Formats: sequence, C-alpha cells, structure tokens
Amino acid sequence: MKTKNFLLVIAMIVSGNVLFAQASEVNTKLSSIEWQGKKITGKHDGKIQLKSGSLELKNEQIVAGNFVVDMTSITNLDLKDEGTNQKLVGHLKSDDFFGVETYPTASFKVTKSTPFSNGKATLTGNITIKEKTETLTFEVVKSGNTYTADVEVDRSKFDVRYGSKSFFNNLGDQAINDIFTLKIKLVVS
Repeated sequence: MKTKNFLLVIAMIVSGNVLFAQASEVNTKLSSIEWQGKKITGKHDGKIQLKSGSLELKNEQIVAGNFVVDMTSITNLDLKDEGTNQKLVGHLKSDDFFGVETYPTASFKVTKSTPFSNGKATLTGNITIKEKTETLTFEVVKSGNTYTADVEVDRSKFDVRYGSKSFFNNLGDQAINDIFTLKIKLVVS
C-alpha cells in the first residue's frame, strides 16, 4: 500500500500541473499590443510595448497573470507624414489623453478565468490606467505558447477626457469614441 501511495505522489509531482500552477514569463520582444481609436471622421492605429508580463496556468486554466505596459512607447502607424505623426503621438502622451509623464505605465492583473475549451477561455481582470482601476472581461484564444485577445477599453473610465461625449457637449464631428480597442498577442517562454 505504501508503494502505491509513493508512486501516486511521484506521478503527481512529475506531471506538475496537477498540483502546482506553472508560471511562465511573457517574451516582450515577441509579444505585441496594437491599439485603434476611432472618431466620427476616421480612425488611428498604432502600437504600444509590453514592459513585463507573466502567466500562471493550472490544469489548462489561467490562474494568475500580471502585465505592465510602457505607456511612453505609444506609436502611430497610419499617419505617414512624420510631423503629423509625431503631433498625434505627442497629444496621446499629453495630459489630454494618457499623461505618460505622470503615469508612465498601465497594468492588468488577472482575477479569474474559465478553463480553456477548444482553445478559448474567458478572462477577467483589473486594468489600471492613470491610477484608476476597472474590471474587464474578454475572450482569450490559446495556440501553443501564444495567447491572443481583442479587448475593448472605455477611456472615459480612466479620466481620458479629450474629445469625449461623456464629458463635453457640442463636439460635433470632433468627437472621439470613448471605446478604443487593443489587439493583444502574448508569447510565453
């Protein structure tokens, strides 16, 4: 009987993910975050860099995760004129939008998730931008060691007011949508 119990314990330790969560660091060089913001007269898109990140999995379920985004890394991809491009990037970094001098990072912390089924799971967590925290829930797709998600964020919840109908009336065609989207690809080591 003792031999059976010993073998069972060894089998559980060897398999690892039965008893213990497996922590994985996110490869920030292979991972990417693309953003898109829309307004009545068009849209803009660009990239922002992940500064650090980690995921913990147990039995095919994300049980923890922490991510830090470098807000100073905001770029624009759609404006080809360098002057116009830099003007927009400077405005996004200013206090009108993300105030990156005061708030150089944003973060996301996983609070719960469903197990992966057919490569998909629902993830809930707390996103913090400009020291304001809100809860987000979205779908994550897993393929090998890569996790992808399309996330909608309501900027008005984080006091990002410029051009927002949530804060200003009579903006007409100068209004900028409160919802911006993030197309996230995380590659874990």
